[in-house]
Amino acid sequence: MSDPSLSRTLTAPGSSVARPGWTLALLALGQLVFALDLNIVFVALPEIGSELGFPGQTQQLVVSAYVVFAGGFLLLGGRACDLLGRRRVLVTALLVYALSSLAGGLAASPAVIVAARVVQGIGGALLLPSILSLITTLFPEGPGRNRALAVWGGAGASGLTLGALLGGVLTQNFGWPAVFFVNVPLAGALAVAVLFVIPRDAPRTGRRRFDLPGAFSVTVGATLLVFALVEGPEVGWGSRWILAALASAILLLAAFAVIESRSADPLMPLRLFRNRSLGAGAAITFLYMATFGVLPYFLTVLLQSVHGYSALQTGLAFLVPSLAIASGTQLGERLTTRAGLRPALVAGFVTGAVGTGALAFGFDADAGYPALLPGLVVSGVGQGVVWTAMWIAAAAGTAAHEQGVANGAASTTLNLGNAIGLALLTVVADAGTEGLGGDELARATADGEFLVVLLAAAGMLLGLFVALTLPPTRRANPGSDPTPGPTTKPGPDPESSFEEPIDPTGPTGPAYAGR
Repeated sequence: MSDPSLSRTLTAPGSSVARPGWTLALLALGQLVFALDLNIVFVALPEIGSELGFPGQTQQLVVSAYVVFAGGFLLLGGRACDLLGRRRVLVTALLVYALSSLAGGLAASPAVIVAARVVQGIGGALLLPSILSLITTLFPEGPGRNRALAVWGGAGASGLTLGALLGGVLTQNFGWPAVFFVNVPLAGALAVAVLFVIPRDAPRTGRRRFDLPGAFSVTVGATLLVFALVEGPEVGWGSRWILAALASAILLLAAFAVIESRSADPLMPLRLFRNRSLGAGAAITFLYMATFGVLPYFLTVLLQSVHGYSALQTGLAFLVPSLAIASGTQLGERLTTRAGLRPALVAGFVTGAVGTGALAFGFDADAGYPALLPGLVVSGVGQGVVWTAMWIAAAAGTAAHEQGVANGAASTTLNLGNAIGLALLTVVADAGTEGLGGDELARATADGEFLVVLLAAAGMLLGLFVALTLPPTRRANPGSDPTPGPTTKPGPDPESSFEEPIDPTGPTGPAYAGR
């Protein structure tokens, strides 16, 4: 980071990060790798499906396997950050990500690539909360953290752009395995860099226990739920396998709630949701991915299956929305710092809903890419604003030693929102396409996706109402360091499973006080 004003914003007051610019750059690169993989796989999905022999709608399992297992393990990943150390978990996550990407590129059957995506999802479940918890503990609550989250969010949006472009270039010139292989050197190099740039984890004392029953119940329950949603249209909703999966999912998720309420050392301490910022932030991340987050998938289907775009052309088409999202992340930081969380989120959701509504009218078999542009730009800006503001909300008011599990909770709802939203909206989009082919199939696909995009816009309006439940925030005054979270701060948890030692140079010491 060469901008001196940015460095001052990141470090003052309350931060003791020795190299804030390098630290943030590295964490942003980690998020770029995470985001890179999302659009790379979207663009390469038709090639993967045809070459490996995925039948019909089941090629979606390449996406769902990742997001479901990431969603299921995110709470465990967040708790691991709090108990084992954030830097340690980040290095482990990057190595798991690199190895699973290598396995995915070498896959020769649907089963192997889905298994590789499962492991990659677990790596992502460690990666996202470790990066987020490092940002929310190394940078103080207020403009410094807001700016850091905006840079991090901008890197994620850049990853979407690079993912789409790289996906197109690599798939067209080297085949779909290249979209997995590209992660191997990137993640490996980052793992080494983390050891030199990120401060060592502070030594910890006390018990280190993971809630394995809770992790098992929520992971298997979520997996069975999405399995039922994906396979139901293929084998029939009355199938005994689908009914058994739905019943098991309900029982396991109910068991998870009971386990968490009774456990002395829960995976997800339910008392954290007394902090309204975290509760609202988690709900917003779910709605965000069930609405904004599914649009790239349907846009890819429209461009490739309806308009006949190549993988490279599809990648180039994602340039405009990704740049709009990146701009929105920076605008979201400014709006949150100057006006507060509620106004920023309301503005983001309203802008997103208007833009997505306009975008729907470009989902027409006879309309070209120019018809999509206005909606892509407006929706993208709104998406970027919401992205930055919702993570600020999720982190506000939570003690430093529980930032990992808090970010894990918000990240879990993010990934489950994507899996459930994509599964449900895919059913809607495909409802009128059975038995069709050629031009009729293209028109039916565009018509189904038109309805899906309108439903996504309606879902964004639900996010607006959730944003209104956030607690009051303090606006920034010139020269001040406001707290854009709750005006009251939760005290230490007397029932915490461990007492984190105070390290004057570490993220729980006096230099990071003020949450």
